[in-house]
Amino acid sequence: MELNYKIAVLMLSILFTGLTAGLCFTWSNAVTPGLGRLDDLGFLKAFQAMNRSILNPTFIMVFMSPFLLLFINAFVFKNTNQITFISYLVAAILLFIGVGLVTIFKNVPLNEILDKTVLETASNVELAELRKTFEQPWNRWHLIRSVCSFTSFVLLVIGLLFNK
Repeated sequence: MELNYKIAVLMLSILFTGLTAGLCFTWSNAVTPGLGRLDDLGFLKAFQAMNRSILNPTFIMVFMSPFLLLFINAFVFKNTNQITFISYLVAAILLFIGVGLVTIFKNVPLNEILDKTVLETASNVELAELRKTFEQPWNRWHLIRSVCSFTSFVLLVIGLLFNK
């Protein structure tokens, strides 16, 4: 049985978007609440270590692939029924803006502030101030990424269900 390239793009779109949504969901519902229970130094060191370790080839492939795949998916299904096409197009736009741009312009700058700080030499006051600057804004922007990645995933499934 020959694998249709459209179906391959769609399946990869769903897979990588689902993995991204799952990562965002888990981070929002387990990782950041757990870290939030730590003292300032523990929180900042743990977050700094995770930010450094997450930048690996597997994560980058899974996290970045949907940005391209979802637009390709919308393009290859442009001549299908309107619900499917609109679902795929909105999923692509939502993921690009709500995950991609939010990551680049909101979460990454916060990560960079944290990464540049030598935590071991900071005073307790400096640690408390850094955490105040970092934690709540980072979590708020990440919640947007979580909602947008999940919604994009749902839109892909809706498009699949209406695809004729």
